[in-house]
Amino acid sequence: MKGKKAVVLLSGGLDSATVGAVARQQGYQLYCLSFDYGQRHHCELEAAGKVARSLSAVHHLILRLDLNRIGGSSLTDRNLEVPRNRVESPEQEIPITYVPARNAIFITHAVAWAETLEARDIFLGVNAVDYSGYPDCRPAFIQAMERAVNLGTKLGVGGEDRYFRLHAPLIELSKHEIIQLGTRL
Repeated sequence: MKGKKAVVLLSGGLDSATVGAVARQQGYQLYCLSFDYGQRHHCELEAAGKVARSLSAVHHLILRLDLNRIGGSSLTDRNLEVPRNRVESPEQEIPITYVPARNAIFITHAVAWAETLEARDIFLGVNAVDYSGYPDCRPAFIQAMERAVNLGTKLGVGGEDRYFRLHAPLIELSKHEIIQLGTRL
């Protein structure tokens, strides 16, 4: 298979499924990456597999990361309760569902795989408009990570024509706009 390759971070949810469809529409061969990181709901990984197949991904890789050993989040620590009816507001504290450094961890693994695939593009379904309180979903974080991975990888130091690009096409969309985009694609 020839053509441009992209690694798509794929959780199996709405945002990652939509960003995968965006990458496919842009003509990329999709290499989907999911994580079994100790999260409570393994149905996410089943959904990710279905999404990868529906997007005709070249490969769907699931990496095991035992983040529940680190703790700090109700998504990975069964001793912490997951809030049921949390009201979102920009002024809120970082929620208990925040997994410490999760997107940084996921992005660095995606970049490592992309480098071995000789792919320069990584697609992320992060969203900052419907603010979740997660600091690793902000545009400034994604921009900083892009700079960091290009400073710290063999491919990144090869010059701008070989530069990694982190694509976050949903970052400024509302959830309603993401649903509309996903339905259209």
